[in-house]
Amino acid sequence: MNTDQMTAKIAGGQGFIAALDQSGGSTPKALRGYGVEDGDWSGDDQMFGAIHEMRSRVITTPCFGSGKVIGAILFERTMDSEVEGKSTADALKARGIVPFIKVDQGLADEANGAQMMKPLDKLPALLEKSVKHGMFGTKMRSVIKSANPDGIAAVVAQQFEVGNQIADAGLMPMLEPEFDITAADREAGEDILLAEILKGLDSLPAGRKVMLKLSIPVKPGLYSPAVLHPNVLRVVALSGGFSTDEACEKLSQNPGMIASFSRGLLQDLRKDQSDDEFNGTLGKAIDQISAASVAG
Repeated sequence: MNTDQMTAKIAGGQGFIAALDQSGGSTPKALRGYGVEDGDWSGDDQMFGAIHEMRSRVITTPCFGSGKVIGAILFERTMDSEVEGKSTADALKARGIVPFIKVDQGLADEANGAQMMKPLDKLPALLEKSVKHGMFGTKMRSVIKSANPDGIAAVVAQQFEVGNQIADAGLMPMLEPEFDITAADREAGEDILLAEILKGLDSLPAGRKVMLKLSIPVKPGLYSPAVLHPNVLRVVALSGGFSTDEACEKLSQNPGMIASFSRGLLQDLRKDQSDDEFNGTLGKAIDQISAASVAG
């Protein structure tokens, strides 16, 4: 797939984006869920080798290439690795799946009810490498914890600032100002977040598009103005701690948003499953998440 084909796939594809981007801090938990205990590996190389084996198995499972997964978000080390003798990006594209790369370097300490991204000092080199690997887009996460206008504005401003840098490098930025679903004032905060996002979208250079990855809102359809904005390629939803069933039910009430789930996609997979069991389990999750994504 070339860039135009990948753009069309993400803009109009009937399916969802798989989040396969667990990084250092979240990898041991992901491995434990898969049935690989901490004592089964030693050091980062073995840990990341184990998680790559899991991701490779997911990517090469028949149901993953069924057309219902239209994109996948990778961690840098996954992008640098191979699947069946091909770069991970090429292996995905061969299955009709558009590759994205996680580019943030973690979260800063909370201030004004939000956690901005840590300084992205490695970003220029990572963007250059991602372009060479044939990646289509990027993803970067901030977290909002309360309806603090100053904190929300700062998070969104940073996301758009870095997003423009990413777009200038030739990649599609996926902005992710996640709103903590446990926040008591989330409904009010999401109204503030939407206003700041629309302000940022209106300020983009002519013809520039971005993607948005947002928590499923308290009020169904809240983000419709962003979905319909001419500077938005696609709006995707994170599960944010909801169970798969609950996340899919809530997502189906938000027309135009599609899923970008991680735990909800992978939570029932186990290393000791047979290939048929693995394919059946993953296929069931893919079917459920895809159905919720196209329900609107």
